[in-house]
Amino acid sequence: MSRAEQKELTRQRLLDATIASLVTHGYAGTTTQRIQEAAGVSRGALLHHFGSKSELLVAAIHHVADLRLQQVTDMTEGFDRAPDPLRAMVAAIRSAMSGPHFQAALELWSASRTDPLLADALLPAERRLGRELRSIFDEHAGIEDPEQRRVTFESLMALVRGLELTRHLRADRAVADAVVENWLATVPRAEARGAAEARDPGAVSRSAP
Repeated sequence: MSRAEQKELTRQRLLDATIASLVTHGYAGTTTQRIQEAAGVSRGALLHHFGSKSELLVAAIHHVADLRLQQVTDMTEGFDRAPDPLRAMVAAIRSAMSGPHFQAALELWSASRTDPLLADALLPAERRLGRELRSIFDEHAGIEDPEQRRVTFESLMALVRGLELTRHLRADRAVADAVVENWLATVPRAEARGAAEARDPGAVSRSAP
């Protein structure tokens, strides 16, 4: 392994350890000592990559955004052949808006309220993520009308964020699933089915029981 590859590997280990610490210990409990121990690196190695905790957390913000976007991108393969592209898109976004990466993002969101440095990094990272998600949604959701796409996307993001923020208050996932199903019922389904059928006239008929 080259020195450049070793350097990048160490950097990734530090970022992954930061995310894990945010999830396990929260923002207040995330210290550089904990991070370096979890990453298995020396204090000098940490400071070589990141001069301060704030610098490390700023890098973690962008790392988390990239990981969440990659989750959605990985799940979009085959969406054009899905019998219900919108439902598939909702599942992908719910995946990106849950789990440890999103939990780490929540900790950073909370901390950024009183930390201008984090806020300055978080806002552009979240806006970039939002633009990319919106682009993927527009391409794969199967809704032709631009205004309907915009409203559907924004309402979906608000819904999924709210469900994840209150997840610890619910005993199981069934309630959240029912809420999402109710939301799906409010979206003009004919447009989604029509778009899928236009791409592949046999897709809908093949999916029918």
